[in-house]
Amino acid sequence: MAVTGTIFALFVLVHMIGNLKAFMGPGEYNSYAAFLRTLLHPLVPYEGVLWILRIVLLACLVAHVWSGITIWARGRRSRGPHRRQRMGTLTWGARTMLLSGILLLAFVVVHILDLTIGAGVASSGYQPPVRTGAAEVDVHAYQNLVASLSRPPMAIFYSLIMLIIGVHLAQGAWNVINDFGGTGARLRRVWLLIGILIALAIVVGNGALPMLVLAGVIS
Repeated sequence: MAVTGTIFALFVLVHMIGNLKAFMGPGEYNSYAAFLRTLLHPLVPYEGVLWILRIVLLACLVAHVWSGITIWARGRRSRGPHRRQRMGTLTWGARTMLLSGILLLAFVVVHILDLTIGAGVASSGYQPPVRTGAAEVDVHAYQNLVASLSRPPMAIFYSLIMLIIGVHLAQGAWNVINDFGGTGARLRRVWLLIGILIALAIVVGNGALPMLVLAGVIS
């Protein structure tokens, strides 16, 4: 669970950095989306790298969810009929890791349907990428992003999920240092600080997008 969680944290961080190109306008954002689809072409097929990443992330998702359910069930079974006293108070993030994980899983599904597939809850007027040449593609990722986040319910949902991701990542970072056997006090403090800073960067970087779209700053 610690390994797959670390992979997801790095992915979300890189994804957030890519999303910052939306602040630079449609040209930069769409060029970035096209670059991802033609990355390493013709060494790999069109969208080959994207599909490799999707398969790796899907495998990590299955492993992460399975690990989470296994750990939760194991903890429930080991409690016995009597709850042990004086165990210390868990943080709010620790108590809600399972719930926040379920909400993030739901968000992944909604996000894929809305912006990747363009079906189900997709914004009206969704424009899929169109391959125009061997290494060229016409994408409308910026327009689709704006159309999606222009809907207040989706924008609010997106912003709230970013807060949940922040809490989940910060708590996950603390769990990771324990799971990997980090025992030094300085190492644990530094790792916790890094986890909190990454979580805050993701909350602010991604969470600002829907609010700025609603305000008309990004349009």
